[in-house]
Amino acid sequence: MSVPKTKSSSNGYTSVPQGENQADNLSNSETLTNNNQERSTDEYELQTLNSLDYEVENGLEEQQEEEQTGSSTMKMAFMNMANSILGAGIIGQPYAFRNSGLIGGILIMILLTVLIDWTLRLIIKNSILSQTKSYQDTVNYCFGVWGKIVLLVSICSFAYGGCMAFCVIIGDTIPHVLKAFIPESITRSDGPLGWLFARNTIIVLFTTCISYPLSLNRDISKLAKASGFALVGMFIIVVLTIFRAPFVSPTIKGELTVKEWTVNANIFQGISVISFALVCHHNTMFIYQSMKNPSLAKFSKLTHISCLVSMIFCMIMAINGLINFGDTTKGNILNNFKSNDNWINIARFCFGLNMLTTFPLEIFVVRDVLKEIILAKKASVDGSTADLELSSKQHFFITSFLVFSSMSVALFTCNLGMILELVGATSASLMAYIIPPLCYLKLSWNQVDYKSAMPKEKKKFIISKAIPSIACVLFGFAVMFISSFMTIKNTSSDGGDHCVID
Repeated sequence: MSVPKTKSSSNGYTSVPQGENQADNLSNSETLTNNNQERSTDEYELQTLNSLDYEVENGLEEQQEEEQTGSSTMKMAFMNMANSILGAGIIGQPYAFRNSGLIGGILIMILLTVLIDWTLRLIIKNSILSQTKSYQDTVNYCFGVWGKIVLLVSICSFAYGGCMAFCVIIGDTIPHVLKAFIPESITRSDGPLGWLFARNTIIVLFTTCISYPLSLNRDISKLAKASGFALVGMFIIVVLTIFRAPFVSPTIKGELTVKEWTVNANIFQGISVISFALVCHHNTMFIYQSMKNPSLAKFSKLTHISCLVSMIFCMIMAINGLINFGDTTKGNILNNFKSNDNWINIARFCFGLNMLTTFPLEIFVVRDVLKEIILAKKASVDGSTADLELSSKQHFFITSFLVFSSMSVALFTCNLGMILELVGATSASLMAYIIPPLCYLKLSWNQVDYKSAMPKEKKKFIISKAIPSIACVLFGFAVMFISSFMTIKNTSSDGGDHCVID
């Protein structure tokens, strides 16, 4: 059968042949039409699936947000964060300024507050970028198991060191308060009940009867009321110390040298004590997840307010203590006052109760770290244990061990300054100055195709992300090594003069 010739039309397309092949051509045309319809249907279905996939993704994100939504209001979250910052560290700020000098201390405290504020927000940013639920999981996402282990060790040692410091303070404060308001015939050491008012007895009784029950709580938001009470107590402490210090006996005051007025050679030891006071990075994700409808904007506002209030309290305490006690300033400024000073005994009482309520926050953190280790085999594919809980027995025994082991350390020392320096230099530096910016740099780098990026984008990345992160990391390592070396070097000559004056 001969194939009919086709002729080109003026528009460049080939005309459809007529005649005997019209049916075939019609059939082919229908086939093409059906194919086009099927293709359109497929494309529509594909678009619908893509849309559905997007909706599912959004649904998962909304579900995740709902799961992470806690019960704390902004006020409650502020109380928990501010109380976490204003713990044992505030009482050591005059000692920090003694090491760094007055002018040096003021400048450092402002710088560190800005740095702490930034790295606290980095932890939440990193969590969002990596889609993880905890600080530990974020580090595991960025640096694997070994990175997570380093963080867990630093968090555990920081919080556990804080617990030791709190018990030391309970022993330095509560006994003198009780002796001031109870007749001497009852409290004297050679009396039948004298042993009840001894330092070590008070540490054991108050930790066991108050801090221990609070530490058994699983929900951090339940500690908000205790945190609110602790903040009121902290305000009373600062006010009483400010107004009482100028009127103490000249025999217990010291003098300020030129270095202590300006910048002292021991400035890195001062940085570590200030760091211990301001760092609360181990509590950050807990506080964020305890908030109602948490968001980065709300958390940023919370962080700004908490850091500013904490800096003001710390700076007032530091300047007042250093100016009045000079080179005799101790690791616990309340120990510079005599034990029979009734006004300061009120401050000691408030501070002792503050430690009793702050102690559970730190136990909460250490317990969570141990949970990571114990439940590691049951963790999800990405290594997260955020959705897992310890059994009731595990919760009870771990909490009991942490409370009573940290308490036992305080029975043998009253040198608070040394504890603050060592913990601040090592654990605080890792948690606050080294790990968050390293994670942020890695996550930001993964989002940028640096080789094919425009010069303007490269410059923006280097200036806004790379340089600040690297500078912060280098600063953290400098504080860690220099401060630790100086603290260990000076411990032997400075270990016995930090206890309270009788």
